Amino acid sequence: MNRWCMAGLRSAALMMVIHGAWAAAPQAAAPHAPAPAAPVSAQPAAPAAAVPGHTQDDGRIRIQLVARDQVDLSSEIGAKIASMPFRDGDAFRAGQTLVSLDCSLFAAQLHKAQAESDAAVQLKHVDDRLSQLHSIGQIDVDEASARAKASAAEVAYMQATVHKCSIAAPFDGRVVKRSAAAQQYAEPGKTLLTIVDTGHLELKMIVPSKWLVWLKPGHALTVTVDEVGKTYPATVARIGARVDPVTQTVDVTAALSGHTPELLPGMSGWASFAGAGH
Repeated sequence: MNRWCMAGLRSAALMMVIHGAWAAAPQAAAPHAPAPAAPVSAQPAAPAAAVPGHTQDDGRIRIQLVARDQVDLSSEIGAKIASMPFRDGDAFRAGQTLVSLDCSLFAAQLHKAQAESDAAVQLKHVDDRLSQLHSIGQIDVDEASARAKASAAEVAYMQATVHKCSIAAPFDGRVVKRSAAAQQYAEPGKTLLTIVDTGHLELKMIVPSKWLVWLKPGHALTVTVDEVGKTYPATVARIGARVDPVTQTVDVTAALSGHTPELLPGMSGWASFAGAGH
């Protein structure tokens, strides 16, 4: 084979090697298209949940209505209950009889004591007269006087006992709960009725202690009661005697102005202060 043929073969072999290397080489990675952006929601974000608290952003304070007085009525003596005319929720006026006890036995003992007292007084008068006539000694006169005083004390005791046979309302209000009924036996000290004073309602609230700079007794405010949907005027009556060192708050009591028979203890609402400095 001549040299020209050998040169041609070498050239052909070199071209085959180059072509095979090019085919085996990895292709250049095509540039990746950017990933599509996540779609943006057109809906507004949900509002944050309300944080429970006693103060609103607008300065209003959460309040609760409480009765100035709530009393558990009980008997001071043991006797059968004759009548209890008022039931749960009934309204009453001050002085009305809430509980009547059967005190016929105590009444009889009172009559006996009164008779004995009358006899002792008459005996004393006789002994005083006899003493003036020097018919009896001073010892007899002193004994008659002592018996008259003892009889008078027994009458007073029985009168007080009979007076306890009737329990009258100490204020205008309503019955919260009956714990007994007519014909039952009333034990001394055991609750018969729970009553509440609905004529003098107060507002209880907790305010930031920094409000003490401007909040004083007599400060005017308005109260919107949730249960009735009405707004009432009120004034600050009392401010607590101490500031809570942890929460930096203080108790405040306000009094409603005017007659509000539709309001009941336990109702709640919001108070707004006039000319508040907060």
